[in-house]
Amino acid sequence: MNPMSLSSYIDHTNLQPTATAAQIQELCAQAKQWGFASVCIHPSYVALAARALAGTPVQICTVIGFPLGANDARIKAEEAELAVSQGATEVDMVQAIGLAKEGNWAGVEADIRAVRDAVPQAVLKVILECCYFTTQEKRASVEAAVRAGADFVKTSTGFGPSGACAEDVALLKEAAAGRCRVKAAGGIRTLQTAQAMIAAGADRLGASASIAIMKEAQEAYQ
Repeated sequence: MNPMSLSSYIDHTNLQPTATAAQIQELCAQAKQWGFASVCIHPSYVALAARALAGTPVQICTVIGFPLGANDARIKAEEAELAVSQGATEVDMVQAIGLAKEGNWAGVEADIRAVRDAVPQAVLKVILECCYFTTQEKRASVEAAVRAGADFVKTSTGFGPSGACAEDVALLKEAAAGRCRVKAAGGIRTLQTAQAMIAAGADRLGASASIAIMKEAQEAYQ
């Protein structure tokens, strides 16, 4: 895979609690320079990123109910609606993890649908946080997300006990069966890991180490 192809997979991410406006400005400049698919940022920086990326193809992705997914569905919906009104084009929401663990799949679906209905124009990615779930629960999470109208299912927040693994990506891809796409995120720091995720079926990668990955790719492609 050449670097240009690889860059189109990457959501260039800074979701650190210490992220500053200056760092988000730099993130946006890097995304323009490298041709990343999006920047993935906290909702409080969406308006800033929208100004910085105006007139470019770089999408603005933000996170909803992050990182625990424990907000009421109405709060998630309002958070997403505000972010989109400020310029977000993609939203990565955390599913209701507690509802999923107790097997309340109707509740999980309703939670996602509240956000879907609030921002029908945005790309909706649902973060499952796979590290907490059995194989059966991961499959059921995908089904709930698909029924609710998600465009992607996503492996991880990057703030749980573990991040993405190729086995989870392959499982989500199989469970989705073409009905939605798959984003891998959490712990993707090297070219080898990025390539493994794509080989397993990832359509998008969330990474904060994007520049290091791209530099590796450039060296490998020479």
